[in-house]
Amino acid sequence: QVLLVESGGGLVQAGGSRRLSCTASGGAFSRYAMGWFRQAPGKERDFVAAIRTNGWYTYYANSVKGRFTISRDNTKNTLYLQMNSLKPEDTAVYYCAAGLNPGDVINIVAYDYWGQGSQVTVSS
Repeated sequence: QVLLVESGGGLVQAGGSRRLSCTASGGAFSRYAMGWFRQAPGKERDFVAAIRTNGWYTYYANSVKGRFTISRDNTKNTLYLQMNSLKPEDTAVYYCAAGLNPGDVINIVAYDYWGQGSQVTVSS
């Protein structure tokens, strides 16, 4: 069982930056591929970014490519999402997820564990 706890959400103005963190406990963090997803009110949970176990391979949704950066520190059991040039349409609850063998890292069903979510609100 892996417990994931997100932090770093809050209110930010359009054009600003925010860094989300996701701290894992209860499992071998370095063995899991990690992902960030987000869910806006009334919408489905969508893929944002993912990173493989060693951090060498990263994947991004087109909507955030060039603005968001996913990274991980396996020594600290922590996943990060650096969000720059934020837009009002980035407003959502952001979830981190862990998958032991997620062949398709952009697929929501590929992940085994989820955090409770962190609200990010971008004001215009």
